[in-house]
Amino acid sequence: MTFLKTALFCATLVVTSPALAQTNINLGAVNADPSAPLEITADNLSIDQASGSAVFQGNVVMGQGDLRLSADRVLVIYNDASGDISQLSASGGVTFVTQTEAAEASTAEYDLDAGTLVMAGDVLLTQGASAIASDRMRVDLTSGAAQMEGRVRTIFNQGEN
Repeated sequence: MTFLKTALFCATLVVTSPALAQTNINLGAVNADPSAPLEITADNLSIDQASGSAVFQGNVVMGQGDLRLSADRVLVIYNDASGDISQLSASGGVTFVTQTEAAEASTAEYDLDAGTLVMAGDVLLTQGASAIASDRMRVDLTSGAAQMEGRVRTIFNQGEN
């Protein structure tokens, strides 16, 4: 039994080593439709018509479908041709929440045209009692597939083993 535990521990060290700098995970509960209405609330709003952008600052909360994102500051970039929102750049205490997952990071880039969310800077993702951390996380919001990159670290809670 001790040999099995030692082997399992060694295998865990190998799997979580820096040599493996990329991990694929599934965020099954993500259901974000980039064409769905996007609600943003904040303490302040500054609009720059010349650059086609707007900056929300202070207690920013964004919601779209099951996706919730909060941050200190969110830059909104509009599509020149359609006038629709094409990208959101969030910074400062960024939190991304779905029905079953939560992620924290320093920054986030939400590309509504591509349906992707990229979080960077001390990313921490929790799914139930398990957690995984990395330098960067890229999420395909259509499929729920996510990829963790750069110094991936994890904790698996498997019950009373």
